[in-house]
Amino acid sequence: MTIEEEIAKIAAYKTWPVRKKVDALLKIDATMYTNLGTESSDKERRKVKVMSKKIYKIIMSISSIDGFMLRAHMDETVIILDE
Repeated sequence: MTIEEEIAKIAAYKTWPVRKKVDALLKIDATMYTNLGTESSDKERRKVKVMSKKIYKIIMSISSIDGFMLRAHMDETVIILDE
């Protein structure tokens, strides 16, 4: 099963709560980044970043606030929260 298929499968679960879906998707994201090493090519690094953006987009469709925060961090967007 490819990563894309696994991501789609998790997103499609009807019985999983939102938190469990988000956690599973973030686990996939973390695993992709931890599998990168010092010998990883730029192409491999770009592929992981593209896949990560897809994961964050799916998270945004599941939980808008979590997805927004993740994408903002990836895009280095400044977020100002009122205290």
